[in-house]
Amino acid sequence: MRHNLTLTAGLLATIALAACGGGGGTPSASASRAPSASPSGSLDGRTFLSTGITGHVLVPGSQVRLTFDNGTLGASASCNSMSGAYQVVDGRLQVGQMATTEMGCAAPLMAQDQWLAGFLGGAGLILDGNALTLTKDGAVLALTDRVAADPDRPLLGTRWVVDGLVAGAAVSSVPAGVTASLAFTDGRVDVEAGCNRGGGSVEVTDTTITFAPIALTRMACPDPAMSVEQAVTAVLSGAVAYQIQADTLTLTAGDHGLVLRAVP
Repeated sequence: MRHNLTLTAGLLATIALAACGGGGGTPSASASRAPSASPSGSLDGRTFLSTGITGHVLVPGSQVRLTFDNGTLGASASCNSMSGAYQVVDGRLQVGQMATTEMGCAAPLMAQDQWLAGFLGGAGLILDGNALTLTKDGAVLALTDRVAADPDRPLLGTRWVVDGLVAGAAVSSVPAGVTASLAFTDGRVDVEAGCNRGGGSVEVTDTTITFAPIALTRMACPDPAMSVEQAVTAVLSGAVAYQIQADTLTLTAGDHGLVLRAVP
């Protein structure tokens, strides 16, 4: 299911995580001991994806995602995103207040957001290489480093389908029935813009893609196809910043951009 996401300051709420100072149930013996490596040094700059859970049931098809970055924890469970400061003290994850988006999702996913918020604060934490385990209130959540569990797709040779249109702080989904995609080869991009097709030359560095003028067919299509095409082609001009994380490619050109997903 696609959702329209509007991530603005007005949509941020603050939630206090339950048991952030510990006391969230009696952890197992393994969960109560501190990790062998420095928690902050080992976790920092890494993202972990849930790969299994006991003592609790996640919504089918959903996944917990945790990102640790310079003392900030980002968390999601396939609906809203949360973020706030964290520490690991005596083998427990200490989390204060977190800001969260307020996107409307199906009731089970909304309830799962609340569960995750309460679960994180005070959870026992063990990091062993790429494996991260969190334990609290009888639930044991197993996660794996995202780089190992879901590696970045290559830019070249992958078909990237546009999933989101970025305008300022808003990200809108592509309307059903409209398809826009990019396929990069060495020095070229082939474009399916939503209505018309074409392509042009590109120069790729580690952080930017420079698009030469894109030549497209000139077929007229009704909205919403033409509106999507205008949004897509507006981004594909000149030097554009890009980032790939797992199966997601993000293109950023000033206040506008595209979010694309890798497809087989």
